[in-house]
Amino acid sequence: MQIKHLLNVCFFAVFLFLMEPAMAQNKIITGKVTDKKDGSPLIGVSVVTAVGAQGGAITATDGSYKISVPANTPSLTFTYVGFLNATIPLNGRTSVDVQMEEANRALNEVVVIGYGTQKVKDATGSVASLSTKDFNKGVISTPDQLLQGRISGVQVTPSSGEPGAGATIAIRGAGSIRSGDGPLYVVDGVPLDNGGGTSGGYGVGAGSSSARNPLAFLNPADIENISVLKDASSAAIYGSRGANGVILITTRKGRKGQGIQFSSNTSVSSTAKRYDVLGRDAFLKAVAAVGANAGPVADGGIDYGANTDWQKQIFRSPISQNYNLSLGGASKDNTASYRASFGYDDQQGIVKNSGLKRLNGRINASKSFLNDRIKLDLQSTYSNVKNQYAPITNNAGFNGSLVGAAIQLNPTAPVFDSQGRYFNLNGYNDAGYPNGNSFRNPVSLLNQIDDRDNINRFLNNLTLTLKLFEGLSYKGNFGADISRGLRKTFYDPKIVGYTDAIGIRQINFPSPTGNGTAILTHNELTNYTTEHTLNYDKKWKDGSSLTALAGYSYQTFKNFNRNEFGFGTSTAGVLVKNYDDFKTHLPYPVGDSSSYKLQSYFARVNYSYKDRYIITGTIRRDGSSRFGANHKYGNFPALAVKWRITNESFMPKDGLFDDLSLRLNYGKTGNQEIPAYASLPVQQLQDFPGNSVAPLYQANPDLKWQTNTTYGAGLDFSIIKGRLTGSVDYFNKSIKDLLFFQDIAQPTFSSRIYKNLDGDVINKGVEVGLNLAAIQSKDFNWDVAYNMTFISNTLKNFKNYIVTGNIDGQGLSGAYSQLITNGVPLYTFNVPNYKGLDANGFSIYPQGVDVSSLQGSPNPKFTASLTNNFNYKNWSLSFFLNAATGFYIYNNTANAFFYKGNLVSGRNVTKEVAATNENPLNSGEVSTRFLEKGDFLRLSNATLGYTFSLKSKAIKTLRVSFTGQNLFLITGYSGLDPEINTDKQRNDVASKGIDYTSYPKARIFTLGLNAGF
Repeated sequence: MQIKHLLNVCFFAVFLFLMEPAMAQNKIITGKVTDKKDGSPLIGVSVVTAVGAQGGAITATDGSYKISVPANTPSLTFTYVGFLNATIPLNGRTSVDVQMEEANRALNEVVVIGYGTQKVKDATGSVASLSTKDFNKGVISTPDQLLQGRISGVQVTPSSGEPGAGATIAIRGAGSIRSGDGPLYVVDGVPLDNGGGTSGGYGVGAGSSSARNPLAFLNPADIENISVLKDASSAAIYGSRGANGVILITTRKGRKGQGIQFSSNTSVSSTAKRYDVLGRDAFLKAVAAVGANAGPVADGGIDYGANTDWQKQIFRSPISQNYNLSLGGASKDNTASYRASFGYDDQQGIVKNSGLKRLNGRINASKSFLNDRIKLDLQSTYSNVKNQYAPITNNAGFNGSLVGAAIQLNPTAPVFDSQGRYFNLNGYNDAGYPNGNSFRNPVSLLNQIDDRDNINRFLNNLTLTLKLFEGLSYKGNFGADISRGLRKTFYDPKIVGYTDAIGIRQINFPSPTGNGTAILTHNELTNYTTEHTLNYDKKWKDGSSLTALAGYSYQTFKNFNRNEFGFGTSTAGVLVKNYDDFKTHLPYPVGDSSSYKLQSYFARVNYSYKDRYIITGTIRRDGSSRFGANHKYGNFPALAVKWRITNESFMPKDGLFDDLSLRLNYGKTGNQEIPAYASLPVQQLQDFPGNSVAPLYQANPDLKWQTNTTYGAGLDFSIIKGRLTGSVDYFNKSIKDLLFFQDIAQPTFSSRIYKNLDGDVINKGVEVGLNLAAIQSKDFNWDVAYNMTFISNTLKNFKNYIVTGNIDGQGLSGAYSQLITNGVPLYTFNVPNYKGLDANGFSIYPQGVDVSSLQGSPNPKFTASLTNNFNYKNWSLSFFLNAATGFYIYNNTANAFFYKGNLVSGRNVTKEVAATNENPLNSGEVSTRFLEKGDFLRLSNATLGYTFSLKSKAIKTLRVSFTGQNLFLITGYSGLDPEINTDKQRNDVASKGIDYTSYPKARIFTLGLNAGF
């Protein structure tokens, strides 16, 4: 035994002696591994001396590594899931930094999710993301226009073609029977209140106009990325505010080498389509054909002797301009970055005296301290938006507002009379003021009404991030969103066709006695957000990882609005634009104020086992002051799992699929979009100076959250080495405990109450998204993106009967067109059946004119879009088409103005109506006569661009582009455009798919210049 022990000692000593030279020749190699795309550190990269070698090192959370290798090692190999292997020669170096390139860029794209980011390959929920290259190009007023038609399951329907107009955004179907059911917008981490503009204003006898888009304050040129959280498993982290989906907007940040960027765009617009009404000769002929006197007015006829194209009088082909300047950069060690930007927009509307001017300033700055252990981020935006409004309204009577007046006005009538006054069918009185209000001169409406607003908005966000220890960090966030808006509307005392009362002391204004009018509308919004989160991130060598988030959020919202009225100008017969110059002011402003608070606790855990099985669990508990004492808090859980099938051992390594993943998800969100005091007894002041009160609505302490429950499944795939990627999703969304403002049987304390209705709104469907790199070569590339959605909407277990969808026009007072009832889609049209004209030219209603029946739905059953991007050397060409089918539009414009009886009274009609055998005595009842299919295919966007090859040191990049928007439209709809949604709500019940004298859509051509210095 002693000899054996001695031999072992000797052997070990010889081994050490032989190995000493080799060990002495080992050396330490250090460095950092980053993503070639954006320079971000890669965590968990394997560093070895050769492919398949044992041992080695892995990169830390900042991408750094340290490895000991023999002195004669020729190279290091870096491997990472989803990235191409990189073998780097050492050549005697002891410090080697590596940039790794994605093997499948689509899978490794980083998407913004609630309170963080995530790679596409790790996403368990349904998240869609668009970057600047995917955005719609051209004249863009608001961020929602950037994504219109681009994402499956997301339908963006503008209320009109007016610059800055509002839009209805439905993510996976309609979400509520009440108005205001849009998604939550989060800008750089600050959840917005969907307000911030000015209200619709007073129409003074011609209805009210729509409020502007609350996102108009954001400069689209400052936006880098838009992510849409479509299902409850991804949106549940926002709890009650994510009921209708979440749209996350990320603005541009500073990066190395960014420098100065300048862009300029000049655009020319025109109406894409106009109403095909009769010209002078055809009009007189049609009037004679219905038996009316088409002779001169002096002989009792309707011919005033002129030849006026009234649409030409109100429409124009304006020039718009946009300028953006930014300065950005970062320090050499990336511990500090900044980007400051300035933007100016002057968008002139295709209707005269309408448009939007916007001035933006924005600063994004970031600074790290103590080896990145402390980081401060600041995002600050100031915006000034000035809107000019043309007198176009949602609910004008038979005379119409601007568009309605223009399309029905006698083309033989002149713009001015023989004395140079605006022509008035009713003439003028002895004092020189117009008589009556039964005739509206469109040019008078344009020039004798001055309606503008001025909105200042500040959005600020300050974030502190602390790295407490390896993998654990704290983030504190404070956001402030402050908006102040003032709308000023002035009416000339000589305006033609505006004599009405506003219901306050029955004061008529403007009036034939020279009583000019001023209306001031004040809107103030204040939103403060405070959030605290703890984030934990852990990765293991086998590819497993864990991320966890826990947080607290507290938000306060305050809204205030008031209206002031002035009458009688100091200078009679002159349009005065200064409120202080009016002799009489209503002594008590009319308005209200409200505030509410939202307190939330939330957590999320995401665990990935060997990059094969991924599970995400989310919980949020929201407490809202809007709800009754018994239901202040609501709990919103979500669970999602993902199986990356291609990472299983049974899948061939060189098979068809580069990636194949199955996703399953379930989640619940809530809805609190009701007035701040809906659960409380609310009273309002009566008369002036408010000596009495009257109940407005009754208290309901049992008022609770409207809940959305969603489940679904998705399949993600990638083939041909990532050249074809796609996803297929099935979703089923159920909405319960519907919030509603209901009438109460009388007698009772008050007439109405907010309550929860029984019923389920079911949206279910299938989404498909495909991306194909069709051709990839040195000089020529062709990429194709396609998405489509099949969706159905049904209301079930509903025991109520609710009408909405007001229809306006002569003889249509109180008329409606839509019904919310059990077993059919929301907003289903409910009107009498029309079967044409009989031999005498009268309408045929087989079931009777007073018998309505359920007809089609305004909700599309199918939507799709196709994008093609071509690049040849320095040239690029892209075009984007979108389509929708399976829905209906109610043409309220035709119902109000286009029937043959109008010719008898000297009003114009379309050529189509004039050619029918309709009897002039036939009335235009609400019916399927005016209900039309809205199916369409549109070439929405096409852009041709050229990037110059420069050798100049002063100018780094230079690109010119030419963009066309709304280039052609294929549709059977007889109105101007089927993508329209005039607000025709009734008793706060939303409507959809009604078109009434809306602001037309424009066809726009834009020349753009982008330069980098």
